[in-house]
Amino acid sequence: MRNIVALSAALGLALAGCTSVPPKSGSEPAHTQVCKATSEQEISALFDRWNQSLQTGDPHAVVVNYAARSILLPTVSNKPRLTEAEKEDYFHHFLENKPVGKIDSRFIDIGCNTAVDAGLYTFTFGTTGAQVKARYTYTYKWDGKQWLITSHHSSAMPEKS
Repeated sequence: MRNIVALSAALGLALAGCTSVPPKSGSEPAHTQVCKATSEQEISALFDRWNQSLQTGDPHAVVVNYAARSILLPTVSNKPRLTEAEKEDYFHHFLENKPVGKIDSRFIDIGCNTAVDAGLYTFTFGTTGAQVKARYTYTYKWDGKQWLITSHHSSAMPEKS
C-alpha cells in the first residue's frame, strides 16, 4: 500500500507539468511556481518584436526587450553588455547601419517560464546593403507580465559560404 501511495505521489508531481513545490527546509515556507503556457509560435514572435524595435532606430526601444539582469554578447563588438546603458550604447552604433534581421533556421526549446530560441539569422544593413550571416541564441524568461531576453549571444559565421 505504501508503494502505491508513493507511486501516486510521484505520478501526481510528474503530471503537474511545470508546477513545482520546493522541498521544505526548517521554517522556510513552500511556494508554488505556476508556468506560463506558451508555444513555439509565441516564442518565435519575440524575435519579430525585437527586430521591429530595431526598425524604430531608437536604442532604448530595443533595450526594453531585455530583462534588467541580462547579458548581450553582440555580433560586432568584443565587449559583453550587462547594463541598460551598455546595451543602449551598443545599439546606438548598431542601429546607425539600419539593420533588418531575418531568421534562416531556428530551434526553440520551452521550459517553465523560460525559453531558448537558437539558430541562424542574416542581417541586411540598409545603409550599405551589406549582409552578415550569424549564429544566435536568445534565452527568455517570463517576468509575470511579458517575456524578456535574459541572454542574447550573436556571432558571425566562422566559415565563408
